[in-house]
Amino acid sequence: MKDTVIKIAPSILSADFSKMGDEVMDLEKKGADIIHVDVMDGVFVQNITFGMKMVKDIRKVTSLPLDVHLMIVEPWKYVEKFAEAGADIITVHYEACKERLEETLKLIKRTGKKCGFVINPDTPVEPVQNLVSMCDMVLVMSVFPGKGGQKFIPEVLPKVEKFRKIIDEQGLDVDLEIDGGVNFDNASLIKRSGANVLVAGNTVFTADDRALAISRLKNL
Repeated sequence: MKDTVIKIAPSILSADFSKMGDEVMDLEKKGADIIHVDVMDGVFVQNITFGMKMVKDIRKVTSLPLDVHLMIVEPWKYVEKFAEAGADIITVHYEACKERLEETLKLIKRTGKKCGFVINPDTPVEPVQNLVSMCDMVLVMSVFPGKGGQKFIPEVLPKVEKFRKIIDEQGLDVDLEIDGGVNFDNASLIKRSGANVLVAGNTVFTADDRALAISRLKNL
């Protein structure tokens, strides 16, 4: 892995929804690099979170990139709406659009936004490896999507290593993100595997000092 800047992307799934604007502004002030926005529809995953309006509203209060992770069925139907709402990066699940993933990535690109795909912990690298070069971000789930606070699944790390090898061998400018159960105990191992963007929800939001938590995750 080349010298790569480590970025911390707190997930607002763990925020207090009653004061989301304040929570997002606090994250920016405390040193977050990206705001990770988990959109869940109650169909692709069991949980329901929020939609375009939340993205539009938090766009007003932060200059940080909004990393919108669509955990929804038929994501191509909503790409343009999330782009219009203010997303900077839109990622879609391979499992939600297996036959239309390439088409959906191209659609995201046409909106002028960065694109990426996501794979679940039990999905192998091989079905998507030829699409890495199309992406600005590849996201490997280290928990099964649908809720926060789950335990990290270390068995996904070899997949992170495979993606890192593809990115480096092809000289691609692609962020490699990991999401789920990231904490102080596993952050170093995750980074050694090749990820450079760490999504962290509970680890940041439950910390007594969020700035310190973000700094520790970045520098461990």
